[in-house]
Amino acid sequence: MFLRTLLLLLLFGGLAYTNCFSQCTTLGQTPQTAFPVCGSSVFTQNTVPICVNGGILVNGCTGDGAVYEDQNPYWYKFTCFKGGTLVFNIVPHNLGDDYDWEIFDVTGRDPAIVFSTDPNTIKAIFVVCNWSGTTGKTGTSTLAANLSECATIPGTNPNPPTYSKPPNLIQGHNYLLMISHFSGDNQSGYDLSFGGGTASITDTLPPRFASAIPNCAGNKIGLKLNKKMQCSSLSNDASDFKLTPALATITSVAGNNCQTGFDMDSVIITLSNPLPNGTYTISAQTGNDENTLLDICSNFVPVGDSAVFTVLADKPVPFDSITPVGCSPDTLQLVFKKNIQCSSIAPNGSDFVISGPHPVTIKSAFANCDGNGLSNIIFIKLASPINLAGNYQVTLVKGSDGNTIIDECDLETPPGESLNFTTSDTVSAAFNAQLQLGCKADTLVLTNNSDNGVNFWQWTFDDGTKFLIQDVTRIYKDYGNKTASLLVSNGVCTDSSLQAFVLDNQLKARFTGPSILCPNDKAIFVDSSIGKIISWNWYFGNGYSSTQENPPAQVYGEFTREKYYPVRLVVENSNPCYDTSYLEVKVLYNCYIAVPTAFTPNGDGTNDYLYPLNAYKAKDLEFRVYNRWGQLVFETKDWTRKWDGTINGVAQASGVYAWYLSYTNTDNGQQYFQKGTTVLIR
Repeated sequence: MFLRTLLLLLLFGGLAYTNCFSQCTTLGQTPQTAFPVCGSSVFTQNTVPICVNGGILVNGCTGDGAVYEDQNPYWYKFTCFKGGTLVFNIVPHNLGDDYDWEIFDVTGRDPAIVFSTDPNTIKAIFVVCNWSGTTGKTGTSTLAANLSECATIPGTNPNPPTYSKPPNLIQGHNYLLMISHFSGDNQSGYDLSFGGGTASITDTLPPRFASAIPNCAGNKIGLKLNKKMQCSSLSNDASDFKLTPALATITSVAGNNCQTGFDMDSVIITLSNPLPNGTYTISAQTGNDENTLLDICSNFVPVGDSAVFTVLADKPVPFDSITPVGCSPDTLQLVFKKNIQCSSIAPNGSDFVISGPHPVTIKSAFANCDGNGLSNIIFIKLASPINLAGNYQVTLVKGSDGNTIIDECDLETPPGESLNFTTSDTVSAAFNAQLQLGCKADTLVLTNNSDNGVNFWQWTFDDGTKFLIQDVTRIYKDYGNKTASLLVSNGVCTDSSLQAFVLDNQLKARFTGPSILCPNDKAIFVDSSIGKIISWNWYFGNGYSSTQENPPAQVYGEFTREKYYPVRLVVENSNPCYDTSYLEVKVLYNCYIAVPTAFTPNGDGTNDYLYPLNAYKAKDLEFRVYNRWGQLVFETKDWTRKWDGTINGVAQASGVYAWYLSYTNTDNGQQYFQKGTTVLIR
């Protein structure tokens, strides 16, 4: 930790730095030779050789200006197969050791980019780090708060935590993990394990043989694997493989990249003698190392898994096969049993012509060539996609370069050979929509024409409902914005489309108005109906009606008792649909505020309470009742709250009680003050 702190101080002083460690040369101790790891195993480093590669500019530490050396490092590489959070743990064999680490996103980049001195580049590849300088276990934890934990700087961040926040990995991205044994005074190792996050760095594809191609002489076989596998699982005595028929002996094997790394994607198998023309099988068997080939997670290639190849040592490579085309192809992929010299492929695609029911123009041809300029796959790029169904033929001709194609044995394939392929029509997910608006429900009818062999339909609506039929009818009893999408396929081509619909024919009659009214007061009724309304029909119960949206004020006369009037509104839209709303208006026989001169709280339903009567037009009201000794026995500011002749549930004696009333009249705004007496009779 002292050396790291000193390095920081030197950097901030503007000085260069040197180190006393030797350059790293052991496999796994440089980014270019990183160990491949997966999430299902514990990886143990028993010893850590002492060395250093250089300084790493650390994002998020000391203003992004901190540079830490990768002292005594091991580097690990992995791919994210499922995006999410990464949780891992580093447990030093000596818990008094200081281990630091950092993860970089090197997708599509040279691993050496981790030593860049450009801050923007470092920010782009930074994922998470912990350079805390604190000893003991380290890694990422869901309990941690920061993606960056930096070295201890005197007076600023004593004892920073050894665990950092789990980063979010991106599916398909490639990552490097650097683990530095910063203690430097011993070579004690550690255990590295993954688990507890939502990301997956474990490839679940079972390991298999992908293909086999013999060389020109027929004495070597290039075995392609379907994924990278451990170099250490390849038996040195070639006992992992079996040749059938056994017309030669396997004398040696070599894994591609095994001289400079830990994983391989192919194996070169050397035979004791050239094979005669014919078809052969190379298959997996348990070697003398007691395993077949193993992938990075130590899953083994099944015994008997095989790849078939054909030896044509004295014949040019024939047209072998064409990869089945998909929908609207703009590229064709030709596959050969022997490697083709990439230099023999005319870049303008003139080695090939395509015939069929519709004209097709070739734009170019190319191959993904290996280090020897060879490939067993040629890609033909078309000027435009083929969107119509038909049977087509691609034929080999002499191109503008003066030849057809030449294999790795310098043999030219004769012109005239051809391969057939079939295309399908493109499809359309466009659909017709008929919206039938109703009064109680709306009907949506959706249809697709099923042209070009469409045999699959999937309708998806905004509420998650799905249908797997050609035409759909939906009934809606609610209103608003709706969407429907359609996915169609003819088994090769697919298409999708989306339409939005607005169900805006909701009709709801509503209005506001007084529910209690004093005689001769004006009753104002205001329409608040919902919908595209074209007519209003009001009936007020007083012999009057109106067809206006907001009708004239209504007046209800005086009576000797309360009376109820039914008010009705009927609205209509253009469908036409109708809806009705009702309100019952109670018209009082008077609204004169008065206090009774006597009341009898005996529960017979008549004059049981004392309160200001008919105070409908009073605001800021106060009503108080006192006994003959001047004691306040009841008070309220709500005129509908009534005195029942008790105090705290105790019935009061018969006699005379004084009252006081004040309020403001809402009609004229005038304040009133009244007082009087009432007799309580029991």
